Amino acid sequence: MVSALSLAAPYLADALVLLGVLVMTLGVYGVIRMPDTYTRLHAASKAAFLGVVSLCASSVVTGDPAIIYRAMLIGAFLLVTTPISAFVVARAAYLRGERMEAPDALDESGKDLPGAKGR
Repeated sequence: MVSALSLAAPYLADALVLLGVLVMTLGVYGVIRMPDTYTRLHAASKAAFLGVVSLCASSVVTGDPAIIYRAMLIGAFLLVTTPISAFVVARAAYLRGERMEAPDALDESGKDLPGAKGR
């Protein structure tokens, strides 16, 4: 007799793949649509992490221990490296002098405030 979980597993994996592709597609749209480097970076880092983790979760549904360990390793690696790489790119943009162009952007560095001494 086949369990209900084994019958639903392919559909769950397909739904997770579709979710991952949708999240990454929205991330690409965000990168194209956003006005400045910092907001583009936010869209790209969130889309990469959430999209790939969803794809890894779809691989976990197979139940093979080797695949589960690899997917968990990929997820852990992304959890550690995505924020660090986003910070490094944002810091490089800041040091290069990239300005925030979003309508409600708030630069708390003090560089553009009247009377503030820049670096």
